[in-house]
Amino acid sequence: MRPIFFVIIILSFLLPMNMCYGAGNNILSVKATVVSNSNCKFNSATSSINFGNLDPATPNDRTVDTSVTFRCQGSAPEATFSITHDSGSYETGPDALRMRHTTEVNEYLPYTLTLNPQSGTVPKGTNQTLTITGKVKGTDFQNAYTGNYTDTVVISIAP
Repeated sequence: MRPIFFVIIILSFLLPMNMCYGAGNNILSVKATVVSNSNCKFNSATSSINFGNLDPATPNDRTVDTSVTFRCQGSAPEATFSITHDSGSYETGPDALRMRHTTEVNEYLPYTLTLNPQSGTVPKGTNQTLTITGKVKGTDFQNAYTGNYTDTVVISIAP
Protein backbone atom coordinates (compact mmCIF):
# COMPACT_ATOMS: atom_id res chain seq x y z
CA MET A 1 0.00 0.00 0.00
CA ARG A 2 2.93 2.26 0.63
CA PRO A 3 4.14 2.12 -3.00
CA ILE A 4 0.70 3.08 -4.25
CA PHE A 5 0.59 5.95 -1.78
CA PHE A 6 3.96 7.23 -3.03
CA VAL A 7 2.85 6.92 -6.65
CA ILE A 8 -0.26 8.96 -5.89
CA ILE A 9 1.77 11.62 -4.12
CA ILE A 10 4.28 11.80 -6.99
CA LEU A 11 1.49 12.00 -9.59
CA SER A 12 -0.26 14.73 -7.63
CA PHE A 13 2.88 16.88 -7.98
CA LEU A 14 3.50 16.06 -11.63
CA LEU A 15 0.02 16.53 -13.02
CA PRO A 16 -0.41 20.19 -12.02
CA MET A 17 3.04 20.97 -13.38
CA ASN A 18 2.15 19.47 -16.75
CA MET A 19 -1.09 21.43 -16.81
CA CYS A 20 0.74 24.70 -16.17
CA TYR A 21 3.00 24.11 -19.12
CA GLY A 22 0.30 22.71 -21.36
CA ALA A 23 -0.45 23.78 -24.93
CA GLY A 24 -2.00 27.19 -25.57
CA ASN A 25 -3.21 29.11 -28.57
CA ASN A 26 -1.40 31.68 -30.68
CA ILE A 27 -3.08 33.70 -33.41
CA LEU A 28 -0.81 34.36 -36.34
CA SER A 29 -1.73 37.17 -38.72
CA VAL A 30 -0.55 36.45 -42.25
CA LYS A 31 -0.29 39.18 -44.89
CA ALA A 32 1.06 39.61 -48.38
CA THR A 33 0.83 42.40 -50.90
CA VAL A 34 1.19 41.61 -54.56
CA VAL A 35 2.42 44.76 -56.25
CA SER A 36 1.68 45.71 -59.79
CA ASN A 37 4.54 45.41 -62.22
CA SER A 38 3.78 49.02 -63.13
CA ASN A 39 2.53 52.09 -61.30
CA CYS A 40 1.55 55.48 -62.66
CA LYS A 41 1.47 58.83 -60.88
CA PHE A 42 0.68 62.41 -61.76
CA ASN A 43 3.70 64.72 -61.68
CA SER A 44 1.64 67.36 -59.86
CA ALA A 45 -0.97 66.94 -57.13
CA THR A 46 -3.15 69.83 -58.29
CA SER A 47 -4.34 71.45 -61.50
CA SER A 48 -7.16 73.77 -62.48
CA ILE A 49 -9.60 74.74 -65.19
CA ASN A 50 -10.81 78.33 -65.33
CA PHE A 51 -13.78 79.10 -67.56
CA GLY A 52 -13.11 82.81 -67.14
CA ASN A 53 -15.88 85.41 -67.43
CA LEU A 54 -19.10 83.97 -68.85
CA ASP A 55 -21.28 86.68 -70.40
CA PRO A 56 -25.02 85.87 -70.43
CA ALA A 57 -25.50 88.53 -73.16
CA THR A 58 -23.52 86.26 -75.53
CA PRO A 59 -24.34 82.78 -74.24
CA ASN A 60 -21.91 80.80 -76.36
CA ASP A 61 -20.67 77.47 -75.07
CA ARG A 62 -17.29 77.84 -73.36
CA THR A 63 -14.70 75.08 -73.76
CA VAL A 64 -11.30 75.21 -72.04
CA ASP A 65 -8.39 72.77 -71.76
CA THR A 66 -5.65 72.11 -69.27
CA SER A 67 -2.85 69.56 -69.34
CA VAL A 68 -1.45 67.35 -66.61
CA THR A 69 1.63 65.16 -66.99
CA PHE A 70 2.00 61.68 -65.57
CA ARG A 71 4.67 59.01 -65.59
CA CYS A 72 4.53 55.25 -65.22
CA GLN A 73 7.27 53.21 -63.53
CA GLY A 74 7.74 49.61 -62.50
CA SER A 75 9.40 46.42 -63.62
CA ALA A 76 7.44 46.09 -66.87
CA PRO A 77 8.81 47.94 -69.94
CA GLU A 78 5.31 49.30 -70.64
CA ALA A 79 2.40 50.21 -68.41
CA THR A 80 -1.28 50.01 -69.17
CA PHE A 81 -3.15 52.77 -67.35
CA SER A 82 -6.70 53.96 -66.76
CA ILE A 83 -7.69 57.52 -65.79
CA THR A 84 -11.04 58.47 -64.25
CA HIS A 85 -12.60 61.38 -62.38
CA ASP A 86 -15.10 61.41 -59.56
CA SER A 87 -18.41 63.29 -59.59
CA GLY A 88 -17.10 66.42 -57.91
CA SER A 89 -18.45 67.99 -54.74
CA TYR A 90 -21.91 68.99 -56.01
CA GLU A 91 -22.97 66.40 -58.59
CA THR A 92 -26.61 65.53 -59.10
CA GLY A 93 -26.04 62.09 -60.60
CA PRO A 94 -23.68 60.16 -62.85
CA ASP A 95 -21.78 62.51 -65.17
CA ALA A 96 -23.75 65.47 -63.81
CA LEU A 97 -20.98 67.76 -62.60
CA ARG A 98 -21.84 71.23 -61.38
CA MET A 99 -20.07 74.14 -59.73
CA ARG A 100 -21.61 75.85 -56.72
CA HIS A 101 -21.82 79.61 -56.29
CA THR A 102 -19.31 80.75 -53.66
CA THR A 103 -21.82 82.79 -51.61
CA GLU A 104 -25.29 81.75 -52.83
CA VAL A 105 -24.97 78.09 -51.86
CA ASN A 106 -28.21 77.08 -53.60
CA GLU A 107 -27.02 78.30 -57.02
CA TYR A 108 -25.22 75.88 -59.34
CA LEU A 109 -23.70 75.90 -62.82
CA PRO A 110 -23.50 72.58 -64.73
CA TYR A 111 -20.39 71.62 -66.70
CA THR A 112 -18.74 68.59 -68.27
CA LEU A 113 -15.21 67.18 -68.19
CA THR A 114 -13.52 65.01 -70.79
CA LEU A 115 -10.23 63.20 -70.18
CA ASN A 116 -7.95 62.34 -73.08
CA PRO A 117 -6.55 59.73 -73.04
CA GLN A 118 -8.68 57.81 -70.57
CA SER A 119 -6.56 54.68 -70.94
CA GLY A 120 -3.66 53.30 -72.89
CA THR A 121 -0.26 51.65 -72.84
CA VAL A 122 2.87 53.78 -72.51
CA PRO A 123 6.61 53.13 -72.13
CA LYS A 124 7.77 53.31 -68.54
CA GLY A 125 9.78 56.28 -67.37
CA THR A 126 8.51 58.79 -69.93
CA ASN A 127 6.28 61.77 -69.23
CA GLN A 128 2.82 61.50 -70.74
CA THR A 129 0.22 64.24 -71.15
CA LEU A 130 -3.39 64.06 -70.03
CA THR A 131 -5.63 66.72 -71.58
CA ILE A 132 -8.63 67.69 -69.46
CA THR A 133 -11.37 69.53 -71.36
CA GLY A 134 -14.10 71.39 -69.52
CA LYS A 135 -17.28 72.72 -71.11
CA VAL A 136 -20.06 75.01 -69.88
CA LYS A 137 -23.09 75.37 -72.14
CA GLY A 138 -24.26 78.90 -72.91
CA THR A 139 -27.83 77.91 -72.13
CA ASP A 140 -26.69 76.91 -68.61
CA PHE A 141 -25.11 80.27 -67.72
CA GLN A 142 -27.56 82.47 -69.68
CA ASN A 143 -29.81 82.84 -66.63
CA ALA A 144 -27.28 81.92 -63.93
CA TYR A 145 -26.86 83.91 -60.74
CA THR A 146 -24.03 86.47 -61.10
CA GLY A 147 -20.78 85.65 -59.28
CA ASN A 148 -18.09 83.02 -58.84
CA TYR A 149 -18.67 79.27 -59.03
CA THR A 150 -16.28 76.49 -57.98
CA ASP A 151 -16.04 72.73 -57.69
CA THR A 152 -13.38 70.17 -56.78
CA VAL A 153 -12.94 66.99 -58.80
CA VAL A 154 -10.52 64.15 -58.04
CA ILE A 155 -8.71 62.71 -61.08
CA SER A 156 -7.34 59.19 -60.46
CA ILE A 157 -4.84 57.09 -62.40
CA ALA A 158 -4.37 53.34 -62.03
CA PRO A 159 -2.33 51.30 -61.55
